[in-house]
Formats: sequence, structure tokens, C-alpha cells
Amino acid sequence: MLSGKKTVEALDRMEIMYPDARGELDYETPFQYLIAVILSAQATDVSVNKATPVLFEAYPTAEKLAAAPIESVMEKIKTIGLYRTKAKNIIKASQMLIDEFEGEVPKTIKEMMKLPGVGQKTANVVAGDLFGVPAIAVDTHLDRVSKRLRICKQSATVTEVEAALMKKIPKERWIQAHHTMILFGRYHCTARNPKCPDCPLLDLCAEGQKIMQKK
Repeated sequence: MLSGKKTVEALDRMEIMYPDARGELDYETPFQYLIAVILSAQATDVSVNKATPVLFEAYPTAEKLAAAPIESVMEKIKTIGLYRTKAKNIIKASQMLIDEFEGEVPKTIKEMMKLPGVGQKTANVVAGDLFGVPAIAVDTHLDRVSKRLRICKQSATVTEVEAALMKKIPKERWIQAHHTMILFGRYHCTARNPKCPDCPLLDLCAEGQKIMQKK
């Protein structure tokens, strides 16, 4: 298992590769970012960014989206996976923002998770990026990279992966680490054909060494 010291070393090397890592969703307001992150569940950022300009042009605020016809919202986001469920969730979330939070995105993870369509991962992402709340949101990329590097066990659940990362990475680096590791997993340590031969983390990566031995 990779130690805390080696985990930080691996993160340092990833940050050299992606020094300005940030989320790739497009938005103009905190409300729009919340909606974009909800829509990004089990979908690519690219697909969300293609749909949200039309959605936000028609319904730029919680008040507008809360009153939107479900059919209209579904039509605008139908290119995104699970669009029917997501349309219902973002309308209901907008209604709750108005009813319980004066139309503003709540600033705590606990409050945010009351919103329809907002689970732990979504709340962690939004709270970290908008309000600087220390959090690590584990998506498929972080899960894959963490297991390949043996930061956690191969059998670890999402919750266990999150706990391992939070234990081994200093708290003040959690938000940035989240974005750095996502880009590393999305563009370098890919699910298929990871770039092991050119990887600056190869000496730290048990899985990468196994892959290279097979070649």
C-alpha cells in the first residue's frame, strides 16, 4: 500500500503535469454550477457543456428553473444520460432552493445533500469549488488512479477510497488534489491504454509496473 508520504509525492508529480487543474464544467453563477454538477453524474463534462448553454439561456436562475415545464427541460438536456430523472431533480432542487435557502446554493455539504439529485460526491464538488470547503469527491477517475497507485485496496468502496485519500493527503490540498487527479485519470491514466511508458509516476505505481511487465 502506498504510504502517505509517497501519496503526496505522487500528487506532487501529477500537479507538475497539470499545474492549473480545475473543473471543466461551464457556468456563470453558483446556481448554474450546482445544476451542471448534478447533470454531470454518470455523464461527461463535454456532454453537459453542450447542453447547458441552451438550458441556462432559458432558465438562468433558480426562480426560472423552478417554474419550468418538465417537458421543456427534458428537451434541452436530452443528450445527457438519465436526462428524464435529472430534469425532475434539477426542477425540484430549484424549488427547494427557493423554499428553504432563499434561492441561494447552501454553503454546507449537509444542507446541500438535502437537494434532489445531490449526493455526497456532488455536494463535495460544489462545496469545495464554490465555498472552499475541504472535500474530496471520488469519481471514476479518482477511484481508478487511487487503486492503480495502491493508495487504497483494490476492493475499496467509494467511501473507503475517499477516506484513504483524506487520510494520506493534507486537508489544505484536498480540493486541488481532486481536480488534479481527475485530469490525470481522464487524460493520462486512462481506463483503457494508460500511458504507462511515459508516466512520471511509474516507479510509484504497482499497477503500472505490472502492465509494463506484460508488454
